[in-house]
Amino acid sequence: MELFDSHAHLNDEKFNEDREELIEQIKQAGVTKLISAGYSLEGSKEGAKLAQKYDFIYTTAGISPNDIPQTKEELWIMLDQIKQMATSNQKVVAIGEIGLDYYWNEENKDLQKIAFQKQIEIANELRLPIVIHTREAVMDTLKILKETEVTKRGVFHCCPLNRELVKEALKLEFYISFAGPITFKNSKNAEEIIKMVPNEKMLIETDSPYLSPEPLRGRRNDPRNVKYMAQKIAQIKGMEIEEVAKITYQNTKNLFNI
Repeated sequence: MELFDSHAHLNDEKFNEDREELIEQIKQAGVTKLISAGYSLEGSKEGAKLAQKYDFIYTTAGISPNDIPQTKEELWIMLDQIKQMATSNQKVVAIGEIGLDYYWNEENKDLQKIAFQKQIEIANELRLPIVIHTREAVMDTLKILKETEVTKRGVFHCCPLNRELVKEALKLEFYISFAGPITFKNSKNAEEIIKMVPNEKMLIETDSPYLSPEPLRGRRNDPRNVKYMAQKIAQIKGMEIEEVAKITYQNTKNLFNI
């Protein structure tokens, strides 16, 4: 069984002490491909370095809503570097993660929207998909996606278990990526949302080092744990875990043109 972790952050400082050793363990655990996603300028640079070093690792480049600077001028400088990175490195497979987050940041909503829209434009120009982060910002996220052309579509990473969001995202032909929260015992909508998503539109991810799935909550997450998301989906959809692994593996390759 081969697994594809469609969104991890091996570029995160929480992996600084044992990153190389862990990467070997990840391969041995059957995770034969993964995307170490960018989230800031520095995070995107580190993701690109990892992707260049390891054949089975890919990356994305983008500024998340939690990492945008305080001024437009600083933002333009960052986005110019993101564009250059995505243009020059073939292992940058998407622009992301990008989007809106009103949970952590409410005071800069307008700048978040500008950053989101500008990075969609970069993705369109480079003919790359987008990786979307949205938290407590469902309506504004959907409004921007409905009003803005998105050439290659993309994925809602660690998709919030929100019926309206998933329904509208699927109408817009986006993929839905499931992470640790679908395994949580207090996750009310997980079963319903998983059943809503057609097999050809689902991905799995860890979002590591965050959001460790049951039964590992409270520990540092890593890509070896992506099997728990496949296991949960298989259980709810009445499938074999190997079939979920195969479907999500191919979907991730299709979306990111790998």
